Amino acid sequence: MKPTQQYDREFEYTWKDFDYLRTLSSQFSGIVVGDEKYDMFYTRLARRLRILKLSRFSDYCLFLRQYHEQEFAEFINAITTNLTTFFRERHHFDYLQSTLIPELLQSKQHQRKITVWSAGCSSGEEAYSLAVTLLDNVPSDWEIKILATDIDTNVLATAIAGEYIYDKYSGLSAETLQRWFKKGVGKNEGKIKVKPAVQQIIDFKPLNLMADWPMTGAFDFIFCRNVLIYFDRSTKERLIQRFAKRLPVGAKLFIGHSESIHQLDVSFRPLGHTIYQRIETGAKHD
Repeated sequence: MKPTQQYDREFEYTWKDFDYLRTLSSQFSGIVVGDEKYDMFYTRLARRLRILKLSRFSDYCLFLRQYHEQEFAEFINAITTNLTTFFRERHHFDYLQSTLIPELLQSKQHQRKITVWSAGCSSGEEAYSLAVTLLDNVPSDWEIKILATDIDTNVLATAIAGEYIYDKYSGLSAETLQRWFKKGVGKNEGKIKVKPAVQQIIDFKPLNLMADWPMTGAFDFIFCRNVLIYFDRSTKERLIQRFAKRLPVGAKLFIGHSESIHQLDVSFRPLGHTIYQRIETGAKHD
């Protein structure tokens, strides 16, 4: 239901404007935008109107049509929600350490290479948490490669820099901080920066999951957490089946704690704790 209460706003903003903007967003990203995001779109995009010196959202809609290549990335970046921390949903990283990494060390002892995808990596904390977990538990003579992608180029810039405010990440253990991070001094006091040994095994790239995927080859496991919640059922199903094509039978897919693919017609079976295992296409799954 559309909210009926109106507010005094800096910029003229109507439901027609919102419908145009959310349709544009959905067509590009596949993300379903409900009526409850009406005010959020205004708040997130008002800054763009100030920068462009526009007075109405209808003018911004026109600007997007006329200067699509120039403005579209700014539009998507503004409305993309990014919330993440190091080792978020720690049970997944505990599973990596206790179960999956030992399995991979056994099954891939001849190739001695582990390849991972963090799909929807946001500002990089998930990818760095994966890197630290792998570096701590995989022999140093193995090759580790992590592809980390996101639709938002602004958060990717943060991820590539690998610099974070320290007090936000007090959940990191003292040992992890000492081994894999540098503490800032002087003008950088209160910040931490990921060490080069961690950064060098991660390749951060912009990617729209609804578009073509340029990478080739399979991954040993994929993290795509707290991304599916934005998609409708058919879009989720298509995306999960695309992931299936990039995972060998038996490989694992990790999704967010509030997500589920139980009711979807996909080639995965649940292992518990939002961890799924790739099965043969057409095989019966729970």
